[in-house]
Amino acid sequence: MQATDKAKALLGKSRHKRVNIPALHWSDVPAFYQSLDEGTVTQLALRLLILTAVRSKPLRFLHENQIEGDVWIIPAEFIKGRKDATEDFRVPLSVEALAVIEAAKPLARDGFLFPSVRKGVISDATMSRYMERRNMNARPHGFRSSFRTWCAEATEAPKELAETCLGHVVGNQVERAYRRTDLLEKRRPLMERLAQYLSARIECNLVSLND
Repeated sequence: MQATDKAKALLGKSRHKRVNIPALHWSDVPAFYQSLDEGTVTQLALRLLILTAVRSKPLRFLHENQIEGDVWIIPAEFIKGRKDATEDFRVPLSVEALAVIEAAKPLARDGFLFPSVRKGVISDATMSRYMERRNMNARPHGFRSSFRTWCAEATEAPKELAETCLGHVVGNQVERAYRRTDLLEKRRPLMERLAQYLSARIECNLVSLND
């Protein structure tokens, strides 16, 4: 204990400050989503990013062979924040998300749905620069925050369900050992509701998952 205190005294206070990535308020996301109507690789990528609330890396490296029916299986190597990530992560795809994927297939190269202009896939900065050109402070990763806040403020989704949609580890080690489920079937209606909300097909007030 004394050694730890001495080390802290020598090192001083940490200068690292967590900076939150700018995000659109959830009520503003539908208007932005609907404005992505030109069918370009970048716009389709942003649409699917918003619809699935995933991180940009697995989205950018999305390959046709990762889609099985209405489920996107993200390889474990692309799952961030899990030191023991050995299992793939399943993402339920809404009808809207499947439509975006179909629209992207003709633009695919080597099976990758969102290729860059020259080679490989679109860069991590491609979507950010698109939003910058539209004079937006928000960034692509911020849509995960928008989704999480939408869940909390506009739906009745339990915290555990919302966090699982984001691919976050939920519960302690013991709880995870006994609860061996990714709640896929419970996540389906929530992601479908999100798609309907983004497409302005339902009201933006309290969304019940029991309808």
